[in-house]
Amino acid sequence: MSASPRVVIIGAGIVGTNLADELASRGWTNITVVEQGPLELAGGSTSHAPGLVFQTNPSKTMTEFASYTVDKLLSLSADGVSCFNQLGGLELATTETRLQDLKRKLGYASSWGIDGRLIDADECEKHWPLLNSSAFADGRQVLGGLYVPSDGLASAARAVQLLISRTRESGVSYLGSTTVTGIQQTAGKVTGVETADGVIPADIVVSCAGFWGRELGKMVGMQVPLLPLAHQYVKTTSLPELTGSNDMPNGASKPILRYQDRDLYYREHGDRIGIGSYAHRPMPVDMNSLPKIGAGEMSEHRMPSRLDFTLEDFASSWEDSQELLPALHRAQIEDGFNGIFSFTPDGGPLMGESPDVEGFFVAEAVWVTHSAGVARAMAELIIDGHSRTDLHGCELTRFEKVQTSDEYVSETSQQNFVEIYDVLHPLQPRESPRDLRVSPFNVRQKELGAFFLESAGWERPHWFEANRGLLEELPAEWQAPERDEWSALFSSPISAAEAWKTRTAVGLYDMTPLKRLAVTGPGAQDLLHRLSTGNITKKPGAVTYCLLLEHDGGIRSDVTVARLAEEQFQLGVNSNVDFDYLRVEASKQSAADPAQWVHVSDITGSTCCIGLWGPLAREVMGKVSADDLSNDGLKYFRTKEISVGGIPVTAMRLSYVGELGWELYTTAEYGLKLWDLLFEAGREHGIIAAGRGAFNSMRLEKGYRLWGTDMTSEHHPYQSGLGFSVAKDKVGFVGAEALAERRTQPAAVQLRCLTVDDGTSVVLGKEPVYFNGEAAGYVTSAAYGYTVQRPIAYAWLPAGAAEGDAVEIEYFGTRIAATVSAEPLVDPGMERLRG
Repeated sequence: MSASPRVVIIGAGIVGTNLADELASRGWTNITVVEQGPLELAGGSTSHAPGLVFQTNPSKTMTEFASYTVDKLLSLSADGVSCFNQLGGLELATTETRLQDLKRKLGYASSWGIDGRLIDADECEKHWPLLNSSAFADGRQVLGGLYVPSDGLASAARAVQLLISRTRESGVSYLGSTTVTGIQQTAGKVTGVETADGVIPADIVVSCAGFWGRELGKMVGMQVPLLPLAHQYVKTTSLPELTGSNDMPNGASKPILRYQDRDLYYREHGDRIGIGSYAHRPMPVDMNSLPKIGAGEMSEHRMPSRLDFTLEDFASSWEDSQELLPALHRAQIEDGFNGIFSFTPDGGPLMGESPDVEGFFVAEAVWVTHSAGVARAMAELIIDGHSRTDLHGCELTRFEKVQTSDEYVSETSQQNFVEIYDVLHPLQPRESPRDLRVSPFNVRQKELGAFFLESAGWERPHWFEANRGLLEELPAEWQAPERDEWSALFSSPISAAEAWKTRTAVGLYDMTPLKRLAVTGPGAQDLLHRLSTGNITKKPGAVTYCLLLEHDGGIRSDVTVARLAEEQFQLGVNSNVDFDYLRVEASKQSAADPAQWVHVSDITGSTCCIGLWGPLAREVMGKVSADDLSNDGLKYFRTKEISVGGIPVTAMRLSYVGELGWELYTTAEYGLKLWDLLFEAGREHGIIAAGRGAFNSMRLEKGYRLWGTDMTSEHHPYQSGLGFSVAKDKVGFVGAEALAERRTQPAAVQLRCLTVDDGTSVVLGKEPVYFNGEAAGYVTSAAYGYTVQRPIAYAWLPAGAAEGDAVEIEYFGTRIAATVSAEPLVDPGMERLRG
């Protein structure tokens, strides 16, 4: 690739033009932006977007995107008028449930550095004098709100025009009214973009086509998991109460407003009010039925993304709006439309490069709220190979194959639309589709009364009702205190009994959902040695915990590498993103040196895994296996092939709960028999099936990190407590040079273990942590520690926070005292784990 790559951006909306600007500002100017509509009004989602920007999000990444978007649009101006009207944002509560949720949301704001405050009903009315100050028909009334002064309104269409003008001055070319008909590629790399007017040569193509993105993906054989949905928006007739209150015809002076208890939001348009609704039925859009509108026919009221208004779907929202804002009884709906925008299976954007077509990037399902932030991250990804912002929740390849099917995308995206303003618990599982991916043990788990939660399509037991009787035997020192109503959701006191039995006898854990890869071939060692921080050149039988790093030394993922044979490795990884990364790197290596070919395959579905852990694990295995599983026969972090009741098993001496035992792998057809053999052999030793509730508690007691929650690409190994995973004196691996440099610089923050002083208050994660009276960090993972008899939380804190220091965790507006503690809390000498 030349020093100045040829970049083609498809789509001149708020994302595409921002991306052109971000690339140009970094010196890349050989850029062409192609837009199927006229540049003055392209007709996509940007053209009709109402522009409300509420920055606070449970996701740190999404909040950072929004904050950068606010800052950039504030700085983008012409004739003394900015593209962002920073008039604040107000989210109302008319129920106690919502009011409590706003306290939780304020916690997110504090964690991510957004200034906000809870205000009472009187102050809400001062911000919005049109609010109903009386009780509603059903007895509800405005109880208070969350006010964020830095929220406001983005002038998206105007910002696009200013960005086009600015980037043209930098040398960016724009082609309006030009439809893309294909993507050219040679040997798995993009080479050009086909249009009716000819081919535009390209080294890099970025799809920023919004709800057309799925169609563009098909041009390179990619299943882009997004669903175009229609969303209703109306403008009212003039209200006398607003006459003269706004200088601009479409201007606003009051905060943007959310009424989430009725799935509604509001903004001013001069002396009119705009109302957006998520209260209607989901309306999937058939892309083949979009109106065909010529460039000369495009207008504010006529564009492909603006469908005919269905008044019957808005009827209840109009009544709710009149109840909230009684002045609307004297107004009518003047204009309404069903506007198209994109939803995904988990509600997040789609960002990244195709794993199969080099140079084809995607930035789709992005709202105006996050547009400039996404564009900056994409520019960093394209130029530097990584983003300064953690993207694991936005990665294009984060979904499993079944999750990209039309059926799955349609059902889950529609459900996300329905639930967009609902109060949802962090552990709340989707109701459908379920039972997509089940382990061979699922039938036994159901017989034992498993309570399942879902992740990546897998059914994962969190506890077993069959163990409820153990609560009567549970020693007093293992009994957990009663939790508050919120933290008690999707948890059970049975988890205490399961932790007790694992620590004192033996537990059986289904580890099948852990993603497993087989890496084979003469180049397997070279690939893994180059990509990982660990020394994986050890002889067969070795197991190594190590990291995959970004080029800047940030933690891309953590992996477990087991060397089964000279040219055969098994990896435990975190997600499909790791699989695609490894297989792309394997493909490049194999092409560069065929003698060092390597193949990476996903073996998760064809295999299964049981974690057999506890002080009596050896006694159980002794009844079903004649193999030597003593400390000498199979040392800690070693693996070997064994037979369990005649079943071929790969045993790895690992434990994520900090107890003696093994991860036992076999192929799927033997799974159920393996479960039955172990369960029967363990009866006399008090064996139980145990779930994720106990598992998560014990892994925190042991100080084990969870990638994507405790640490991400924003963090390097040494500040994360993972310096041990970087092999001493190892050089040449991805990120090595940057990591060596970062290690010489004092880290501003570090991951620390906290224990809650009162011994009872359980938090859930993402809560702000106060140090020396200031919001200085945030919780990552949290659980009640059944062994240590107190709640545990891990948190990112200033490097100056030392063991014994007092901190406070803010939970629903209440400060909870906690102490920075030495880790691990259980078995620091590793005696139990090493047996």
